[in-house]
This record gives sequence, C-alpha cells and structure tokens, in this order.
Amino acid sequence: MESAKTRILLADDHALVRRGLRLILDAEPDLMVVAEASDGAEAVEAARSETIDLAILDIAMPRMTGIQAAREISRRAPGIRILILSMYDNEQYFFEALKAGASGYVLKSVADQDLLEACRAAMRGEPFLYPGAVTALIRDYLQRARQGERVPDSILTPREEEIVKLIAEGNSAKEIAETLYISAKTVDRHRANILQKLGMRDRLDLTRYAIRAGLVEP
Repeated sequence: MESAKTRILLADDHALVRRGLRLILDAEPDLMVVAEASDGAEAVEAARSETIDLAILDIAMPRMTGIQAAREISRRAPGIRILILSMYDNEQYFFEALKAGASGYVLKSVADQDLLEACRAAMRGEPFLYPGAVTALIRDYLQRARQGERVPDSILTPREEEIVKLIAEGNSAKEIAETLYISAKTVDRHRANILQKLGMRDRLDLTRYAIRAGLVEP
C-alpha cells in the first residue's frame, strides 16, 4: 500500500552516489525516495518543505556537513528519523552522529548490504550499528565507567562549527551571513570568539582545524 511507504530524503553531494542509493531504496516495496539534496543546507530545506519520514545524510557535504544538517533537522523536525552515511569507519564521526540525533551510521562501502536494514531499524525506533561501531561503543562505555567521566562535548557550539566550515570553504563574511540568515557583524563576532577559543590567528589556522575536525574534506 502506497501510504505505508517510508518517505525518504537522500542527501549526498555526488549525483552518481545518489542515483545508486536511490535504485537500491526505490526497488523496495516499503521505501520511497521523495526528495534529494546535494548539500546539507539543501537537505535541511527539503526536510522542512517535504513530508519526510527518514533523512539519509552523507557526512561530508559542502556548506553544511551531514552532522550539522542532522542537528538542524532534529531541532526543527524531531519526528524525522536520521541515518548518517560515511566513507569513514571513524569513532569520532560515529559518536558525533549519535550526538546529532542520528539513529544509525552506515558505511558507504557496505551500503548495498546495510542500508535497507538500517532504514527499517530507524523506522522501528531502533539504532543501527555496524560491527566496528558496536566495538567502539562498548570500549567507550567501559573506559568511561573505569574513569568515572563522560566524553567531553566539542569546544565549539554548533553555530560556531557552521561558521568555521564556511570560512574554511572560502566564503566571505557577507556570503556566510546570507547562508546562515544572520548579519555580517554577527559573523565577525563569532569569528573573533572562535579564534580566541581555539587560540588561533587566521583563516589558514581555521581551515586546518576544520579539516582535522572533519568539517571539510582535505
């Protein structure tokens, strides 16, 4: 029955990847891609304008990463389930994805095997974890239990991360202001705060930080 299908938003900056994933998803009787996006900001917009049940977001996209888009979608539309797609079997990205509200983290290298299962798990309200992620979670839990501490949050706020990403991608203060719907003066204030927080001097330092933090691809 058409109405029982899970309506999916698919966001990846590579059209070929989107096409391949769409073929896998649309071939299933219970899944249907109803919207596509080529960057994180487009994904947030699509999640607002379309009726979406599940957003599948690539982690590394221009303008806004999948993690940043996940945070924004979770905030604006908490009913939408989220999966993060990644090329990286990376513990930090995995934990960031969970913190951003994602219910699963799917490796692109095995998406043809894992993606369908992950979609259905997310819609049942269950987490989807690939084997390496399960190991990371257990190791993290045991380590925190031993040390009696919790994993520290990122030093930057989500808004500051957005600004660092856009600076690293070469955007001017005016362009950043337009993208984020804030004033150029606010962008400058954020930039000064970020430099102070990180103990950095200029755009080059921020770009290096953005690459290390996984906000942009090298």
